Amino acid sequence: MGHATYFFTSFLLVSVLNVAKGQPLVPALFIFGDSVVDVGNNNHLLTIVKANFPPYGRDFNNHSSTGRFCNGKLATDYTAESLGFTSYPPPYLNLDVKGTNLLNGANFASAASGYYDSTAKLYHTIPLSKQLEHYKESQNILVGIVGQSNASSIISGAIHLNLYALGARRIGVTTLPPMGCLPAAITLFGSGSNECVVRLNSDAVNFNKKLNTTSQSLQKSLSGLKLVILDIYQPLYDLVTKPSENGFFEARKACCGTGLLETSILCNKKSVGTCANASEYVFWDGFHPSEAANKVLAGDLLAAGISLIS
Repeated sequence: MGHATYFFTSFLLVSVLNVAKGQPLVPALFIFGDSVVDVGNNNHLLTIVKANFPPYGRDFNNHSSTGRFCNGKLATDYTAESLGFTSYPPPYLNLDVKGTNLLNGANFASAASGYYDSTAKLYHTIPLSKQLEHYKESQNILVGIVGQSNASSIISGAIHLNLYALGARRIGVTTLPPMGCLPAAITLFGSGSNECVVRLNSDAVNFNKKLNTTSQSLQKSLSGLKLVILDIYQPLYDLVTKPSENGFFEARKACCGTGLLETSILCNKKSVGTCANASEYVFWDGFHPSEAANKVLAGDLLAAGISLIS
């Protein structure tokens, strides 16, 4: 949970032509962030912020509750598919043997993480700083597998967030979403209204403006940096404010339970009122998009980040 920001990384060592040969556009995908992209790292932690139980995952492969905060696939799952992968980056903490498995990528994300370590510590999850430590560990493992030269090439050609000092030169950063439009936010801060909370959305817009300004400054000051801001605010805002135009029936309430607040342990198989068809809903639970919404958002993110893989 925390701020619904998320970050993804991907290796860029092969050309677009490889797709035609049945090979992924990039050889691996590494992901950092919070519950929007956590695929099960929190399953291994002593925290209440988990999603490895029904009805989470009911529309995923084999109806499996993997730890994803969704009824099915995440936006990053769709991104992996679009890049040509036949499997998804596994949760780093789930890799018993952290060897050749890393050649296809890994997911370091942890639900309830955030920009500040204190956010994650509050819920006993993995802060971004620790996710970066895990990534450093994986770098060392990669050196042992492919050698220093190849590992350095992988790192410098990858897409990352906040990893410039570790050799990254291609960085993709997502904006904040319209936080005032999350079902739980409207319930908690909407003063009885069913409309998006303007104050929270304004905070997100102001943050995103500063993010853009900072990114422009970094590109000017850091040699060889290719930085792209991936806008998630407008695509999700459009789904919420114009659901029927985008093929959705419900945008105020989520699918799980009452749809007003439930997430994590409050969204469970005993939750009364859970919808039968989540594809009609923009949100799966009080904070997270449905699989159907994630598919739309993934298309927008891929289009915005195409310059990072060209």
